[in-house]
Amino acid sequence: MAHSVNTAFIAGLAKGLINSGSAMVPCPAFIEIAAFAQCHPEADIGIHLTLTSQQAAHPWAPVAPAAQIPSLVDQRGCFYQTWTPQTRIVPAEVEIELRAQIEKAYASGLHPTHLDSHQFKLQRREKALFEVYAHLSREYKLPMLISTKWFTSIPFLQSSLCSRDIVLDHVVTINPEGGPDRWPTYYRKLLEELPTGVSEFLIHPAHDDEEMQALFEGELAWGAAWRQRDFNFFTSDEFQDLLKKHDVKLTTWREIAKAVL
Repeated sequence: MAHSVNTAFIAGLAKGLINSGSAMVPCPAFIEIAAFAQCHPEADIGIHLTLTSQQAAHPWAPVAPAAQIPSLVDQRGCFYQTWTPQTRIVPAEVEIELRAQIEKAYASGLHPTHLDSHQFKLQRREKALFEVYAHLSREYKLPMLISTKWFTSIPFLQSSLCSRDIVLDHVVTINPEGGPDRWPTYYRKLLEELPTGVSEFLIHPAHDDEEMQALFEGELAWGAAWRQRDFNFFTSDEFQDLLKKHDVKLTTWREIAKAVL
C-alpha cells in the first residue's frame, strides 16, 4: 500500500515474528516490495488481490486497461472506494484485472506464495467472484486464503471448493471496536485460547508516520496509529514469549503448500 507498510513488514520479517505478507499490485509502493522480493526470494509474499481503493482521495488505478473493465472503475478510470449492494460487478472483468495483477507480479520479479483478497471482496461478495478467485488459484497453483469458519455464514464457499484446495482452520483479525489499550489484551487472549489447527492472524503493520497520517487523514479504524499498534505487538518480546509459552509454531504459505500440494 505504501512505503511505511513495506518498511514495517520488512522489519517484522527480519525479526522473524511477521513471517508472511501479501502485496497490493495496483498500489504505488508495489515496485519497492517487488524489488525486495527479488533480493530476498526466501521471503513469503503473496498477492493481495485488489479491486477497490482504500481512500477516495487517493484512488488506485487498475493494472488492466480501464476500457476492458468498466464495471470496476469510476469516471477517472480508478477503482471505486467501495462497492454497494447495487454495484454491478462483471465477473469476466474481475478475472481480466486479477490476471493482470498476477502477471505483473511475476513480471516484476515477485514469485508469489499465495493469494488473498483486499476487504475479502472475492471470498464474501458472491459465488461468481469466488469462483474466479478459486479458478486463478488453481491455474497458477497458488493457495488462496479461505477458512472453514466461514462456511456457515457464506454457504457457497464450501460447495465451490475441490479436493486440492487448501483451507485454513481459522482466520483472525482485530475488529474496529475498542480503544488503543485493547491491542495487547485482545491478541494475548487469542494466543492463549488458540485452537489446534492452522490459523492466520491477519494483521496490518505500518508506522504512524507522515505518509500514513496523510493517507488516512485521522481515520481510527485501520488508520496510521492502528497499524503502528499492530506492528508494535507483533514485533514485541511479549508476542515471542507467548508463542513459546503456548507452543504456537509459525509457518508460511510456502510451507503449507509444500506439505499439501
